[in-house]
Amino acid sequence: MQVFSNHRFSIDLPPGHRFPMPKYELLRNRVEAECSGLRLAEAEPASDGELALVHTPDYIGAVVRGTLSAAAQREIGFPWSERMVARSRRSVGATIAAARAALAEGVAAQLAGGTHHAQADKGSGYCVFNDVAVAARLMQAEMHRLNGLPRRLLRVWVIDLDVHQGNGTAAIFRDDPTVFTLSLHGAKNFPFRKEPGDLDVELPDGCTDGPYLAALDDALARSWQRQCEAGGPPGLAFYLAGADPHEGDRLGRLKLSDQGMAERDQRVFDALRRHRVPVAVVMAGGYGHDIATTVAVQLRTVQLAQIAWQAWQGRR
Repeated sequence: MQVFSNHRFSIDLPPGHRFPMPKYELLRNRVEAECSGLRLAEAEPASDGELALVHTPDYIGAVVRGTLSAAAQREIGFPWSERMVARSRRSVGATIAAARAALAEGVAAQLAGGTHHAQADKGSGYCVFNDVAVAARLMQAEMHRLNGLPRRLLRVWVIDLDVHQGNGTAAIFRDDPTVFTLSLHGAKNFPFRKEPGDLDVELPDGCTDGPYLAALDDALARSWQRQCEAGGPPGLAFYLAGADPHEGDRLGRLKLSDQGMAERDQRVFDALRRHRVPVAVVMAGGYGHDIATTVAVQLRTVQLAQIAWQAWQGRR
């Protein structure tokens, strides 16, 4: 299975900053040490033209040139720097690479991404550019260019299981019937003003394994049925496998156990394999009290993705 990492492109953050930047290198190191047979690579950065499939030229220019206002930087949560720009481009590029690999091999992953709060004209919540949205639009364009097929023939399913609602993704695809956005998230968690997606499932604080998994099963079934009835089944999925529903997360407010998180991933991979939908997996959020806890949850996601990839290849 192909896995993409851009851990070298980290940002130097002020002391006490809440964002766990070291988790990307820690995860990459554990994947390399413990997941034999993966093909680890560093993806190319996204170009301005690729970003412009989703983001406005003015916003791209402000990010690239460093002219974001102080308020815009506060909303993103990162101070502007050239390294911030490089990391943001690379994050989108890695999701693009994972999407291409998924279409070719069934399953692929990138060890960051899931920047689902970024909207067309602004960033928010540690998200500068929306990697999944850009990759989805680019895969649709490439399908058209390479195969001469109408754009609508590559339908996309976004399965967002980060604990925070993917408001940016929902806003970007609000009027696009070719992309179906599913989000399971904490009802009282950030963002406090939700953007309606195609299917939003709000969960109460303290939600545990049983209710969560029941809600997930129902949401996956309803999503699939609604897509098939509306325009046909999806040809590509993006799975935002956030670690922040875990009981050890500082910001999540849900109470999924290690076993519940693994079962969540397994049910997503099983559903996609059953329907033969290729999937690009991104790690999304994770803010554990102990960073090693977040890394362990995301390592398990990669391991289960590799098993799903093996099954797609007919090896299991």
